[in-house]
Amino acid sequence: MAKVIRAQWSAQLGSGLSRRDARGCTYEAYVPDALSGRGVVLDGEVAADVAEAEAAITWLDLSARTLVDTEALARLLLRAEAVASSRIEGLEVGPRRLLQAEAAREMGERSQDVTATEVLHNIDVMREVVGAVLPGDEITPEVICGMNGNLLSGTRLEEHGGRFRDVQNWIGGSSYNPCSAAFVPCPPRDVEALMTDLCAFCNEEDLSPVAQAAMAHAQFETIHPFVDGNGRTGRALVHMMLRRRGLVQRILPPVSLVLATWADDYVAGLTATRYRGPAGSQVARDGTNLWVGRFAAACTRSVRDASSFEERAEAIEKDWRERSGPVRAGSAMDLLLRALPGAPVVTVNGVTALVGRSYRAANAAVERLVEVGVLTQVSVGRRNRAFEAREIIDAFTDLERQLASPDGDTRVSRPSRPTPQRRR
Repeated sequence: MAKVIRAQWSAQLGSGLSRRDARGCTYEAYVPDALSGRGVVLDGEVAADVAEAEAAITWLDLSARTLVDTEALARLLLRAEAVASSRIEGLEVGPRRLLQAEAAREMGERSQDVTATEVLHNIDVMREVVGAVLPGDEITPEVICGMNGNLLSGTRLEEHGGRFRDVQNWIGGSSYNPCSAAFVPCPPRDVEALMTDLCAFCNEEDLSPVAQAAMAHAQFETIHPFVDGNGRTGRALVHMMLRRRGLVQRILPPVSLVLATWADDYVAGLTATRYRGPAGSQVARDGTNLWVGRFAAACTRSVRDASSFEERAEAIEKDWRERSGPVRAGSAMDLLLRALPGAPVVTVNGVTALVGRSYRAANAAVERLVEVGVLTQVSVGRRNRAFEAREIIDAFTDLERQLASPDGDTRVSRPSRPTPQRRR
């Protein structure tokens, strides 16, 4: 039965803090119900929203080409996911800076863009974390702890990574006491048992994957089991669960970015799941349905936005081919035009490997695409040159801004959170 526990926070007299931060108080910590084995009944409309979301995710996973045939663009999606839920000051590190820093790294050079390099490291960790569970694998407390440890590696809180908290934490209010907090999770003594139950729920297969991922994410954020990195770990858990259930295999929909855009609705949805009393009560059922419905809607919206990028990338490639003139099928030029939407920053050596043709043929293709304005030469690192397909990079910047627009259209509603600016 979900409940709150009243506890006392002692005043920190003589600490040098302000009166607000040093004061003591009585606060309430929320202890949620167990999830494993709970009977969940979704209302008809919510069940329909979940089915629509799963159909959309499946369609994107099967049909997407540009977002799948590439490491570069997959990294850009993860960049937005990773940076939006971390403390890295990289929100203004747009696709162009990130791709150029990655190109420098691939050529064995240290990028001069320190922030972009740090963001790349964060993405590497996210990729490793998300890929830690394959379809059918079990999600265990050890897996989740390992995920958090990886996400905090190299940060100032690295020593706390990978183990459940042994202190009380809270969300909002003062950094020094929970007296004015918006939400106080369970006491540390309850964390391990609740996380063991959460993992047992993650390994069940009675619920649909989207509804299960929604409920697991809400429970994780309610427990808030770590000292730091709960946001990133909770987002990665969503991806991990969708992969475990086999709903996604090739591409992860950017659902976290939509939830970050709908911040007020996201918080309200999580709050609705924090009922008091038995799990079978009407308030518990209403809260679960509200949250699952909003999560499903975010999934569907994320697929719609990603699909619009796919359509734009195809139109750009078609325009490139018209500008390039006759192109022989199977030639270096043909293969490069096909590959560029997924690798928008390249070197000649990289093109040679990308299309499987000679250096001479690759260089000729690059030179031709520079002539017709498809590629633009840029400097990467201290002395190396690379070439970027600006239209694809701009399209991805637009996608990220679209995902940050509450209405999915920046002409109607501006991005509700920091995003890279479009190139003028």
